[in-house]
This record gives sequence, C-alpha cells and structure tokens, in this order.
Amino acid sequence: MASTAAVERLVPDADVVIELGGEDAKITFLRPVVEQRMNGTCASGTGAFIDQMASLLHTDAQGLDELAARYRHLYPIASRCGVFAKSDLQPLLNQGAAHTDLAASVFAAVATQTIAGLACGHPIRGNVVFLGGPLHFLPQLREAYQRALTDQVTSFSCPADAHLFVAIGAALLASGSSRSSVDDLLSRLRPRGRHSAGQQSPSSAVQRPGRAGRVRRPTSARRRASRRVGDGVQPLFLGIDAGSTTVKAVLVDTSGDIVFSHYQGSSDPVQVSIGILRSVLAALPDDAYLARACVTGYGEGLVRAALRLDDGEIETMAHYRAAERVCPGVTSVIDIGGQDMKYLRIRNGAVDSIAVNEACSSGCGSFLQTFAASLSLDITEFAASALQSLAPVDLGTRCTVFMNSSVKQAQREGATVGDIAAGLSYSVIRNALYKVIKLKDVEQLGDTVVVQGGTFLNDAVLGRSNCRPAPASSVPTSPA
Repeated sequence: MASTAAVERLVPDADVVIELGGEDAKITFLRPVVEQRMNGTCASGTGAFIDQMASLLHTDAQGLDELAARYRHLYPIASRCGVFAKSDLQPLLNQGAAHTDLAASVFAAVATQTIAGLACGHPIRGNVVFLGGPLHFLPQLREAYQRALTDQVTSFSCPADAHLFVAIGAALLASGSSRSSVDDLLSRLRPRGRHSAGQQSPSSAVQRPGRAGRVRRPTSARRRASRRVGDGVQPLFLGIDAGSTTVKAVLVDTSGDIVFSHYQGSSDPVQVSIGILRSVLAALPDDAYLARACVTGYGEGLVRAALRLDDGEIETMAHYRAAERVCPGVTSVIDIGGQDMKYLRIRNGAVDSIAVNEACSSGCGSFLQTFAASLSLDITEFAASALQSLAPVDLGTRCTVFMNSSVKQAQREGATVGDIAAGLSYSVIRNALYKVIKLKDVEQLGDTVVVQGGTFLNDAVLGRSNCRPAPASSVPTSPA
C-alpha cells in the first residue's frame, strides 16, 4: 500500500512496478486495476539471493554489478532456489568461466525469476518503474530486466529515491494529529529478551507422544568385507551413485560384501566416475573380473553414456533395494542428499508412494554446508557443536535465505554457535517430516524406518531424528 501510494503520487504514468528488497520481491500491476504479486516462502530473486551469489564469486553486490558491466556471454542459472543456483555456478567456476559472465548471468536469473515466477504469464507492458535497494544501487540488474522485457515495454525508469519509496508512501499515508515527543517514544520502548519461540529444549520441541523412537545401526547390515579387491574374489559388481554434490561407488562380491568403496565431493560426476573405474580395473587380480556395472542418481544418464556402463537404475529403486538389504521388512525410507530429499513408503515389499522436495532445497546437505561455512565451521565441527547444545534455537523450516535472517537474529539475541547448529539440525528433520513427507500421523511411517544419504552421517541430524520418526529407525553404515 505504501509503495503504491508513493508511485501514484510521484510517478502517475507508471503501469507496472517491479520492487526488490532484501528478502522480498514484488510486482504490482497498476492498470486496469491494482494487482500485486509477491514471493512467498522462497527468497530467490531478492537482494539476499544476490548477496549469496556474490559471496561465491568472492565479492559483494556492488562488486557483482561492476563485474556484470563487462560481460560477454550469459549462462543459464537456476533462478528458483539459491542452493540450485549455487550448483549451477560452481561447475562453471571449476571450468574457468569468466566472473564477469557469471555476474551478469546471476542478474539475468533474478530478472527471470520475477518475470516467470511472479508475473506468471501476466503481460508486463507500458511504463515500468524499478523500486527497492537492489534495483536502485545496481544498474546492471536494471539492465538485465531491460534485456528481458525490451520488446514489450514502452519505457523503464528508476526514481532518484527508489530505495526510499515505501518510507515515502508511509509518510504520505500518515494521518491524525497525535504528537509525541522523542522522550515519549523512548519511554515506550522496552528491553527485549529472547522471544519465547526462540528456544526449544533438546527433545521436547519435536518429541512425539507415545514411546520414543530409537536410531540404531543395524546388526543385520552387510559389513565391509575384510578382504580387498586383490584377494581373488571372482565376479564383482560395481555400483555408482552420481549425486548432485558427491559421487559414491561400491564394489561388491556375490555375497553382497563391500570389497571397495569410494566417496568424493565433486561437481563433475563423469570425471570422478572415470577415475573410480580406472582404479577398480587396475586393482583387479587376474582371477577376478568386473561382471556388471550400474549407475544411478543425479548424473545417471551422463555417466552411463560416458563410461558405457551396463545398466542405469532409477534412484528411488536403488534406495529401496539397499534399504531392504540392510533391514528386511523396511516400511519407510528417508533420504537426504545434497540438494534433494526423498521419502519412500513401502507396503507389502513394494514401493507404494514417493515424495520428493520440489523447487526448494532447504534442509538438504548443501543447506547445512552453507550455514556451517557462515559460522566459520566445517561440517564436522558444526555437528560437534550442535551435540553440545542445551538450548537449540527454533529456526523453523524456511528457505535458506530466510533462514539466514533467523540465524542472524538469533546471534543478536545471544544464541551460541552450538545452539544455532542444533536448531538447524532440527530444521532438517522437521523439513523432511512436515514439508516433504507431510506427516500427519507417525504411524504412517510404519515400524522400521531406514535413513540414507550423506546428511545422516552428521550425528547432530541423526540424533534429532531420534526424537520423532518411528519405533525403530536404522542408518546404514555407509552413505553409499
């Protein structure tokens, strides 16, 4: 209302207003009737998103703008989620793409998010006005919008006080004759302590009624074989999981025992898989042979084609087969990877239903890595500090960018690093249970839950899952 009032007063010929803030993005259509659309639970395409992308290029928003002014080529960058955008940027950085081109590509992604995500097909025509801090201070961001909309817009303008328009509108809408002195205003302020929703006890915040679940590493799991590849095992079988942030591989014998394993973070699954295959073939003794090889995961198609492997398997079926091997009779499988979450409901020995996260990757492995880095911790230190927490902060289950504001607020209120780390660990579990699985009744998980994925190697996350999931939860001894 405030920004619209300011636009109607100061820019009366405006037809469309595009406004970006730190964590919000709005597009307001002023004709024929006023209609406003705003981002909801995702902060992609906002100022905080730009800051996050700038940090990957080791600069700030202003530096990103200076880089973008010298671009020559634009790359497609995901605009729907900051974590997905990071995954698009990182391989390009590894391949030596120019920072100038990447900076301009980030701004193009922001413009795309506004046009596709907020306008949703509503035509943007006439006179467009840019408002908000990011559009006021970043000329190259305005250029990105102009490139995207130039064929359908009559004119673009950015008022001199574009970053102040909401405040100007609030002043224009102010009414009444009540006056207060500065002393009166100061006397109304009260010291603020930590809000009651800001803390949760280590267990009560997500404790379910009834008997508590227990997390165990199953004794029935196939243990790693003591012999190595060179001990003369005959037919061997290679499995590769080409994930979004890591590549995992195992070599098993006919009994299912693991005789070789590999786990490596990488944004290039093909090159890592080539290295794995070379290592395996070089280590095979004369009386052993590679019977078959199968790949699954994010990079299945690429790796299978590049290495000419025998099979490619749907990732969900690979999850189920492994879970059933570890815990016969499994009723639910929860997997948290670098950018995705999956839930498999198992009934009568078959996959009954599947749920996955959609356009948001909050609560995944990259989510925790991002916050661990922001707290100047590696993921091991992050987990250790979380396990020491006695008063985890309640941070909810929000978008990574929104969560960053909650973390900063908690720090201002005196929360320790351990309390924040523990709160983030709770957020991962809550996100899986309530946003992906959409859990209404704990009984829908069944009697035996198997959790998979590298995120569950984090003891803080695994420990928080003990408070809720099911009468028995199991985690395999290997994330692969």
